[in-house]
Amino acid sequence: MKSFVKDGLKEIVLPPRLCRGDKIGIAAPASPFASVTFQQGIEALKQLGFQPVIPQGIFEQESYLAGSDGHRAGQLNALFSDKTIRAIICARGGYGTLRILSGLDFDLIRSNPKILVGFSDVSSLLSTVFLRSGLVTFHGPMVTSLAGTQKAMGQALLAAVSGDAPLTIRAKAPVVLQSGLGSGPVAGGNLTTLCHLLGTPFEPAWKGHILFLEDLNEAAYRIDRMLTQLKLAGCLDGLTGVILGTFKDCGDQDAIYRLVMDLFGSDGPPIAAGFDIGHGPANVTLPIGLTATLDADKGVLSYHSVATRE
Repeated sequence: MKSFVKDGLKEIVLPPRLCRGDKIGIAAPASPFASVTFQQGIEALKQLGFQPVIPQGIFEQESYLAGSDGHRAGQLNALFSDKTIRAIICARGGYGTLRILSGLDFDLIRSNPKILVGFSDVSSLLSTVFLRSGLVTFHGPMVTSLAGTQKAMGQALLAAVSGDAPLTIRAKAPVVLQSGLGSGPVAGGNLTTLCHLLGTPFEPAWKGHILFLEDLNEAAYRIDRMLTQLKLAGCLDGLTGVILGTFKDCGDQDAIYRLVMDLFGSDGPPIAAGFDIGHGPANVTLPIGLTATLDADKGVLSYHSVATRE
């Protein structure tokens, strides 16, 4: 069995663990959102035992954005600086997070570490916060996606942000594309969004990482184009593992799997598919930046340590 390992890539900062009754700030770094599903998601957070804090101006809208770039960046900076806020969950993805990365205060974020949760377009925020501040972030459900959600999604979020044991993520329907074991820090998120970071000052570190990918409403040829771009840019070189999450409404899943196998070839790292990560009804929560081991044959991602500190 192949084994891919990379250790000691970066000094990381763990955010404080959440406890029942803690305050969670809500941020809107991307697109505006429907008030009905937003309120339903707020109620879901309350049912999980937390106190959502809704900043003034959360419902601002400027065209297809949730307010101006300065407003959205300032909202995040303010939430990180607020000592009463213990975590930040994004309201929705859509588009717009990329536009505010230059307006974030990463020294402030490193000095005030908090749990930060989101996915989809928010992938760029999660990746960049870890890149620039070393803070472990969390790829998981947002407020609007918690509305009417499966109980398992909320429990997975709780385990990640409130649990005191290392996480083990299991594929519900594992598909082995490349056998083997691989260890390294976990990176990744939405494929489209990650591609938009290439060539910018916020491009993620790739080599030595376990990379997870997911996407929504992308035709097979566009998935092909984006993965090929990553390959030509050298981003797929030196990965220690690859995890494929949900590719919802992206056509034939088997075709995507064949494409991934063709791009990596027989000498590639361990590759496993079938994980509930991304735009699906389960969307388990994954820490970004924390070291884990992927057992592709079993369809299991095992983190080496807990993602938070007391």
